[in-house]
This record gives sequence, structure tokens and C-alpha cells, in this order.
Amino acid sequence: MTQPPSAEQALAALNMPLLEAMMTQRAIRRVKPDPVDDAIVTKCIELALRAPTGSNGQNWEFIVVKDQRVKDQLGKRYRQAWSLYGGLGKRMASGDEAMQKILRAVQWQVDHFSEIPVLVVPCLRGGMRPPYLPSPFVAESSFFGSIYPSVQNLLLAARAMGLGASLITLPLWSVTSARKILGLPLTVTPVCVVPLGWPQGRYGPTTRKAVQEVIHVDSYGNRAWLP
Repeated sequence: MTQPPSAEQALAALNMPLLEAMMTQRAIRRVKPDPVDDAIVTKCIELALRAPTGSNGQNWEFIVVKDQRVKDQLGKRYRQAWSLYGGLGKRMASGDEAMQKILRAVQWQVDHFSEIPVLVVPCLRGGMRPPYLPSPFVAESSFFGSIYPSVQNLLLAARAMGLGASLITLPLWSVTSARKILGLPLTVTPVCVVPLGWPQGRYGPTTRKAVQEVIHVDSYGNRAWLP
């Protein structure tokens, strides 16, 4: 069995070209239970902090979960949510092998969640409805827009160092429960969970739609850039 890289080897891999990291990044859900060095996790979060935030608020917090009891509690919430969404997804994906493959990977993650060595829970301080943003939609998009760029930085850093990672939200379906499990005050909102571990599989080129297929010029439906 291939041994995970040392912390020094993983950190040295951060010189991977950005284009390569972006072109080969994908959700890695099946990971080994081998430990991940704290220095590697810290570097992922340090690079996450380089992302922009709304008004440069930097109102983020990151909970690094390694305790088995906490992982078990979040895993229980994950299974509860997946019991509903997973069954629905399987019915909708009937006959779609590509989607069924993804669902099998998610099912593995659900079943082995407590064995994943590290969970990073990005959080935001403050409320979602600042007084100067009266619209709920604008307020929420502004709020969550302050954390997801940093999460993408974290995912790219994990990719460069060879860590398996994915962005999930189902363990947080009950924010009240998540706050209790993680000891969060009401002023801190958990936004997503990023499981980290050394991959069982490998990264590689991803299959995506041609860019012209998703571009609309000036208004929806104007496919002026299609060949």
C-alpha cells in the first residue's frame, strides 16, 4: 500500500502550477483513515485566509475536527440527512450510471464518515441580515460570499498537496444541532464541512461541458459564442 507523503513532501508540492491544480481538481470522497499532519491542515487554512471577503471583513472561523466523539455526532446528522436525500437521488438517477457512480461515492463517505481523519468546518461570524441589506436574498448571498472563496482556496491547497477533499453541507442540515456539537455561539454560523484525508483513488483530468455551452451573452439564451 502506498504510504502517505510526509508533511515536508506535501508542503513542497504546493509549487504545483495553478492551472494543473484547477484542471485536475475534483471531489474526493473515499479517503484513507491515515492521520493528516497538523502542519498540512494549518497550511490549507492559512492559504484559505488569502481569499477575499466582503468589505475585507475576514469574519471567518475554522473548526478543525479530529475528536472521534465530535466526528461521530456529525456523522449521525449526515446519515439522517442522507436517508432522505440519498433515496431521492437514487430514484432520480435510475439509468444514469455517471450519477449513480457519484451517489456510490457519497454513500461511502456517509458510511465511513467517522473514519475520516480530519473535518474542517468553515464558519462565519455575524448575522446574515445586516441592517444596510434589507433584501434577504442579497443579505444571504453577501454573507455566504464571504466564505466560499476561502473554501475554494482550501480545496486547491489540498489538491496541490495530494489530499482528498470535498465540500459537503448535509451534516449541517440542523444548524442548531451543529452549533451544539461544535460548541459554537449564536453569533457564529457553520457553513459547510470539508473532509480531508489521503485519497484511496487519485486526482486526474475531469470531464466538463464545453465552455461555450454555458455562456449566455448579455441575456439568457443568447448563445452568440457557440461555434
